[in-house]
Amino acid sequence: MSSISDMLTAAKNVVSAINQLGQTYLSAVGVSLYSNITTATVVKSSQGRICRISVVEAGSAAGAIYDASLAGATTNKVWTIPTTAGITEINLPVNNGIVVAPGTGQTIAISYS
Repeated sequence: MSSISDMLTAAKNVVSAINQLGQTYLSAVGVSLYSNITTATVVKSSQGRICRISVVEAGSAAGAIYDASLAGATTNKVWTIPTTAGITEINLPVNNGIVVAPGTGQTIAISYS
C-alpha cells in the first residue's frame, strides 16, 4: 500500500508532465503574433520557431523569411512567402532570429515562439 506522500508525489509528477506537454504544444503552434508587416521587420532577435504565416494582402512579388536578427540580413533565407493570400504552416526553428521581408504590396502576419 502506498503512503499519502507517494500518492502526492505521483500526482505532482503527472501535473508536471501535463504542463510540459502544454508548453511543447504552445511552442509548436506559436505563443506570439506580429501583424501588419509591410516592410522588412525583425520579429524576434533570438532563437525561436516560425510557426505559421498569413498573407493578409497579396502582393505582386514574393517575400521571404530569414534566420537573422537584423532587418537587412538576407543571407539565411528559410522560407519564401507566396504572393497569394492565405495561411501557411511553417514550423521551422531558427538560430539567430526571425526577419520577415514582405514582397511588393504584401501585408503579412506571423505566429512564432
